[in-house]
Amino acid sequence: MCHRVLAGLPVMKTMLGAVALATCFAAGAASFPEASPQSQGFATARLERLDRYLESTVARGDYLGVVSIVLRNGRVVDWRAVGHRDGARTQPLQRNAIFRIDAMTRTVTAAAMLILMEEGRLNLDDPVAAYLPELRSLRLGDGTAPRAAVTIRQLLSQTAGFGADAAAQATLDGAPDTAEYARRLAALPLATEPGSRFRDDAICAVVAGRVIEAVSGLRLDAFLHKRIFLPLQMRDTAFIVAPGERYRIAAVATTDATGALVTLAQPVAPGQRITPYLNGAVGLYSTAEDYARFAQMLADGGSLDGATVLGRKSVELMMQNHLSHLAPPTHDEYGAEGYGLGGSVVLDLARRARLGSVGQFGWTGAQSTWFTVDRQEGLVAVLMLQHVPQRVLGDPARPSVRVANLLYQALVR
Repeated sequence: MCHRVLAGLPVMKTMLGAVALATCFAAGAASFPEASPQSQGFATARLERLDRYLESTVARGDYLGVVSIVLRNGRVVDWRAVGHRDGARTQPLQRNAIFRIDAMTRTVTAAAMLILMEEGRLNLDDPVAAYLPELRSLRLGDGTAPRAAVTIRQLLSQTAGFGADAAAQATLDGAPDTAEYARRLAALPLATEPGSRFRDDAICAVVAGRVIEAVSGLRLDAFLHKRIFLPLQMRDTAFIVAPGERYRIAAVATTDATGALVTLAQPVAPGQRITPYLNGAVGLYSTAEDYARFAQMLADGGSLDGATVLGRKSVELMMQNHLSHLAPPTHDEYGAEGYGLGGSVVLDLARRARLGSVGQFGWTGAQSTWFTVDRQEGLVAVLMLQHVPQRVLGDPARPSVRVANLLYQALVR
């Protein structure tokens, strides 16, 4: 299904049956205002290049299906679903399809931590052990104590120094809850000195989720629901998908050695928790619309539709480069992107070699989901698909690079 948003034309939601009506409510109750691309500074013909690209990738079998949504100045200018949600390609992908967002969960966890900071319940440079005493005696691999304690800021900027090999990670992932996860982590050596290196793994954000629980007195899922999902009307974002809504979950696919698209068996049934514990790093399910509401809140300085989740200065802090003390102060192979609190920050457009803006903020998921918040341009975009890239014949690169170029080339004012 494809949908071009035109000013004054409502989204069609006429459906039959109780299940369809529930889907309609979930997809449409918190919809954004819509506008024509031209009224928001896009050249319509140029924006259609993005649409044609997404359609062509699905048509030639690169991906099972894709949902994309683009907003300018808080108004939807393009929102479409292309392809199928199942490996047999019998079920068309709908715009309200549910996806595992993987590492895009970290940005939500970081926002939750900043809420507690705003309430005076913690500071970013507080030692984590002040809230999780079991982590007071962390040691490096040689048995020595680190020169400085792990801080909350380091959790959110992926620089805390944690690390685990496959066996240790399996032990962590078997923890029944975040409290036990932290206790098991305390027995593992640090991989590096805290604050000395960026490391893209899940441990930091899982520990951040545990800190949120310890400080707030609520389970992580309850805190996120109460303080972020409910005020932002993110009705389909959670660690578990209700059984009656699991038919909306998109299948996970990859490319085999011949270049053919194949679905992947998952270690847990779709819609259930990805790990036994509440995983603040990679554990959330969401929809394109729901995550766009979260991203638009950030773009608008912490508020959306009258609900204030964060203060504007906290959003500004979130989108600063918190790797500035490192040499180089970047995390990517090009030396072009720093890392804020829960997401990447563009520092150098020339080194990055793609269209965008300095200060642009966002992140990706392991299964090719992507979002970006460009406050300079008033632009928000979310890309949802479930494709695990493989370095084999015929597998396309992550689509977010081309999508970013096709998105920004369409801006004319």
